[in-house]
Amino acid sequence: MESSETNAIRHFTDLRVWQKSHDLFVSIYRALDKLPRTKTASIIFEELLRSSGNISSNIAEGFNSRGRRKYVRYLDTAHSSAGETENWLLKIIDLHCIENDIVKPWIQTCVDIGKMLNSLMRKLEERTKTKPKTVDD
Repeated sequence: MESSETNAIRHFTDLRVWQKSHDLFVSIYRALDKLPRTKTASIIFEELLRSSGNISSNIAEGFNSRGRRKYVRYLDTAHSSAGETENWLLKIIDLHCIENDIVKPWIQTCVDIGKMLNSLMRKLEERTKTKPKTVDD
């Protein structure tokens, strides 16, 4: 997914954190799609796909929600999904399902996404504190 040509954020796809989380999901999907499936591996892979897909989904839902507080709640859920994704990736490493050199960059991406989400939530919370309350907040 390519970045927007302008700095204006008009759509959730303009957010770097959404782009990064979307790319993570696509990368994981493509790698898992090529692997043989045992019953146990299939369960783990499904959980990994669900949690990694939930990161960008919650960012999109939050962006399109009404009010900053609700947006922050969705971002917090996306942050939790990034942590869950990292957890499943660690299991995959320990079970030797996929080579470490493939999985470790995904783990780092989860950490980076978590930092980006923390930063975005902090900014939104600061704006909420300085802005008079409205019906949408």
